[in-house]
Amino acid sequence: MRVQMGGALVFAVALPIAILALFYPNFVGTPSAQFSAVGAAVAALLSVYLLRNISLYPGITSAFFVLPAVLTAYGFVYLTFLMLRLDYSRAMMLTAGGAMLVWLYAVQLMIARGPALRVGVVPAGRVASLIGVPALELSWLRKPQMTGQHDLLAADFRADLGDDWEEFLADCALAGVPVVHVKQLMEALTGRVDIEHLSENSFGSLVPFMGYLRLRRAFDFAAAIVAGILLMPLFVVVALLIKMDSPGPVFFRQVRIGYRGRPFRVAKFRTMVVHEVEASLENAMTRDNDSRITTVGRFLRRTRLDELPQILNILRGEMSWIGPRPEAEPLSRWYETELPFYRYRHIVPPGITGWAQVNQGHVVELDQVMSKLQYDFYYIKNFSPWLDALIVAKTGLTVISGFGSK
Repeated sequence: MRVQMGGALVFAVALPIAILALFYPNFVGTPSAQFSAVGAAVAALLSVYLLRNISLYPGITSAFFVLPAVLTAYGFVYLTFLMLRLDYSRAMMLTAGGAMLVWLYAVQLMIARGPALRVGVVPAGRVASLIGVPALELSWLRKPQMTGQHDLLAADFRADLGDDWEEFLADCALAGVPVVHVKQLMEALTGRVDIEHLSENSFGSLVPFMGYLRLRRAFDFAAAIVAGILLMPLFVVVALLIKMDSPGPVFFRQVRIGYRGRPFRVAKFRTMVVHEVEASLENAMTRDNDSRITTVGRFLRRTRLDELPQILNILRGEMSWIGPRPEAEPLSRWYETELPFYRYRHIVPPGITGWAQVNQGHVVELDQVMSKLQYDFYYIKNFSPWLDALIVAKTGLTVISGFGSK
């Protein structure tokens, strides 16, 4: 982090000033140069900070987020200049922004070509799950002493390690060597949470950060109004295509389980032929190559356009843009019989898109369902604006690729 920020100040602040000073000798002493230098420094450090926080989550190619991070940071500084009516140098800011992009891409290239993470493993408890993880170079410690170079040490803190191992781990922590619980390490690498038991968040609580939850509700409502107005022509076109493709209503409505376990009726564009069936577990599931899906419906599912009418559910406060997908009531009741604390999934509002959707997609089999729950519980445990921003970015890629659709 120090290297990235130091390099950002050199390449995106000092270097542009030096270049412009060669062409304009009096540039450094002007107010526009001084304001620009401060703005460039803020934007450079903010770019590194944004990229760093997004890159903390598993499965992330940081190079993909370099451009969004830089555009966001410099856009914020430009907006500040305009609001405060400060004089600034466009040449300085453009040069600084270009240099920042080059620096961050170079950093990501160096990281990508770097060695695997060297992990010293304390051979006790449930540490076998680390075997086979491609991002790690494992070294199994035979006795409580440091042998070789390790980037961090991993141990199962719930195992009976013994006094000698615990003294060793404490000494390593005091010496500045990162010591992590194997459970947290696996979560950071896979983006999933072990669901053999309930898992607290970083605040030691089962309740997510309510301040952010309320703030996001206001954003959800405002964004839903804007999106509803802008997408109205698209809604009309999709409705006409559905009516032309097969007989039946435009919308599909189904009772699902939402925030805090309250049932609500979800709205989607109809993607299947109309059929009268009882609300059973079997009928609530969509299978691979399901024969009930219409031609237009298959396109809507691939592009996720069938989910857009849920903007109405967002306006009613029943859903959010981001969160665990709401399950049909029969499925939800069945999951509760298989997993006693499944209902904890409803501690945050359900969403149109979510962490499980961008990492796994649609699931049917029980083992896939358990994996999906691990993603959902990871999202709840790490509930934050950073994770939501990442999901928004990955949702765009999912829509383009059609990943996980059925």
